[in-house]
Amino acid sequence: MNNTLKELDTIAVENFRQYLRIPSVHPNVNYEPCVEFLEKLSKSIGLQFTVFRDVPDNPTVVVTWMGKDKTLSTIMLNSHMDVVPVFEDKWTHKPFDADIDENGNIYGRGAQDCKCLGIQYLEAIRRLIKNDFQPRRTVHVTFMPDEEVGGGNGAGMCVTTDNFKRLNVGFALDEGGEGVGNTLVVYYGEKKRETITVHCTGQSGHGSSLLENTAGEKLRFILGKFYDYRAEQKKKENEEQRTDNITTLNLTMVKGGVQHNVIPDEFVLGFDARIPPKNVQEFETTINGWCKDAGEGVWIDPSENEAHGSTSLTDSNIFWVAFKKAAREMGFQTDLRILHANTDGRYFRKALIPTIGFSPNLNTPVKAHQNDEFLNINVFLEGIRIYVRIITALADA
Repeated sequence: MNNTLKELDTIAVENFRQYLRIPSVHPNVNYEPCVEFLEKLSKSIGLQFTVFRDVPDNPTVVVTWMGKDKTLSTIMLNSHMDVVPVFEDKWTHKPFDADIDENGNIYGRGAQDCKCLGIQYLEAIRRLIKNDFQPRRTVHVTFMPDEEVGGGNGAGMCVTTDNFKRLNVGFALDEGGEGVGNTLVVYYGEKKRETITVHCTGQSGHGSSLLENTAGEKLRFILGKFYDYRAEQKKKENEEQRTDNITTLNLTMVKGGVQHNVIPDEFVLGFDARIPPKNVQEFETTINGWCKDAGEGVWIDPSENEAHGSTSLTDSNIFWVAFKKAAREMGFQTDLRILHANTDGRYFRKALIPTIGFSPNLNTPVKAHQNDEFLNINVFLEGIRIYVRIITALADA
C-alpha cells in the first residue's frame, strides 16, 4: 500500500469513528453536532455544504460535488444521521465510544445502520478528487433525519419541498443489506408495511355463562387463520432461504376486557405485516375474507399505509446499466431483491426517482439495531473502494 492510500485510509477510519461518537439517538435527537461535523468534513474535501431546515429540529444535510454538465439530472447518495436506542448494559463496548477490538471491528450504534455509508460516500469522493476526476453529473450526498422513526419528518417531507426539487435528482442510492462472497445484493423496492387492526365484536354477559356469538370465539377464529398463514410463510422462507418473496405477519397488540367475570363485547387485535408488492392485492382480499368467515361483527380498520413503487432494473435504466457494468468489472455478481423492511428509499421512489438500496459492506454479520453493532475496518475500507467505482460509473452515465 502506498503512503497516500494509507493516509487516506487512516483519515477515513478516524472520520467514521468521530461520526459514531455523536449520540444522534432516539428519542429527542439533537442533530446539530452531526451537522457541524459533516460541515467540517465536507469542506475539508472541497465540497459545497447546505442544510435544509424545512422541518424545525430535523435538518437535512446536502453535500454537493459539482459536475461538468449542469443540464443533466443529478445523482443522490443517501444515508441517515439518526440511530435507534441502545441498552448499554448489554454491550461489551460502549455504544458511542467507537472502540476497535483486536480483530479490527469498530463498535458503535450506527456502525452498520447506517453512519458507515455516509462516510464511505464522502471518502470515496475524496479519493476521486485526489485523482483529478470530475464527474459529468453533479453528485449530492444527503444525510436525512428521522429515518429510524418512519422518516415522515425526514425524507418523507423533504421530497415535497422546493429545496429538494431544485436538486434535480435523477437517480438515488440508499441503504440496503450486506452481500456475501462476490455477490452484491441490490434492492429495487420494498415490502409494503401494513398495520392491520381487526375488531372482533359479540355478545357480552356474565363470565359464568356459555353465550353464543362472543368476541372471544371470533378472536380465536381470526388468530387461527392469521397464524396458519404465518406458518405457511415461515415454511416458504425456510425452503427458499430468502425473505423477499414472503409476507411476514405478527400479532403485536391485543386490547379488550374490563374484568375477569365480564365477557367483553369487543376484542381488538393489532398485526404488523410486510408484503411483497406483487402480493398486496391478494393478501388484502384474503384477510378480508377471513373476517367475513369469522361471522358478523368482525371488520378491519381502513389501512392508511401508502403503497410505494419499485425501480425498474432493465437496460432502459441507464443508471442500472452503469451500476451493473461497474460491479461486473470488479468481479461481482448482483442479486436483485425486494427489501424486507422500510427505508427512506420508498419516499424517493414515490417521488418517481429511480432508487437502489445497496451496501458495499460484504460478509458482515447483520447487527443493525442489535447489541454490539460493529463493522470491520477492512470491510469498511473495501466498501469505500467499491463506491469509488460505482460513483464513477453513475456520475458519468
